[in-house]
Amino acid sequence: MPSKRAYVSPLREQAAAQTRALILQRAAELFAERGYGRVTVADIASAAGVAPKTVFASAGSKSDILDRIVDQAVVASGYERSMQHLLALQTPDGVIKALAHGTRRGNEGQFTVHEAIRKALPVHENGEALWERSTAVYREAIHAAASHLHTLTPLSSYAIEETADLLWFWFGPTGWRTLVVENNWSWDKAEDFLHRTAVATLL
Repeated sequence: MPSKRAYVSPLREQAAAQTRALILQRAAELFAERGYGRVTVADIASAAGVAPKTVFASAGSKSDILDRIVDQAVVASGYERSMQHLLALQTPDGVIKALAHGTRRGNEGQFTVHEAIRKALPVHENGEALWERSTAVYREAIHAAASHLHTLTPLSSYAIEETADLLWFWFGPTGWRTLVVENNWSWDKAEDFLHRTAVATLL
C-alpha cells in the first residue's frame, strides 16, 4: 500500500517564509549597526521577536544567516534588469550614465546589507571568500559594461580589463561608500561626480 504524502500547509509555508525574511532583515540591521562579531543569535532572535531555536530552525547559524543575506542581496539588487537596459544603449555617455545610476540604486538600496558584509569581513571565518562571493556578480556586470563600451567607441588609452578596473574603482561599493559615508556626500552629488569623472577619463 503506498504511503501517504505529508500534507504541507501553504499558509504555514508562507508564515515560515515571512519569519525567515524578518530574521534576515533584523540580522542585517544588527550586523550593520554593531558588527558581525558583536551580534549573537540571541540578539537576532530578540530583534525579530522569536525564540533563538526558531532562528536556528528557520535560518541556521549566524554564519548561515550571513550567507543567506549575501544571496538575497544579489537577487534584490535588480542588476539583471539594469544590465539589460545598459547593454541596449548605443552611446558611450549613455552607458556610463546608466552604470552610474544603476550602481547608485544598488548601493543605496542595499546599503544596510553592504555594511553588514563589510563589518563581517575582519572577523568572519572566511572573509575573503565571502567578499568575493558577494561581489562576483557585481564585477561581472562592470566587466560587461566595459566590454560594451569598447564596442561603441575606441578607448585607445585602455584595454578592456583596464576600463573594467576603472569602472570598478568609480562605481564599485568602495567608491560609493567613500563619498557617501566617509565624506557625507549626497547620493545625487556622488552619482553626478562619478558619472562626470568617468566620462572625462574614458571618452
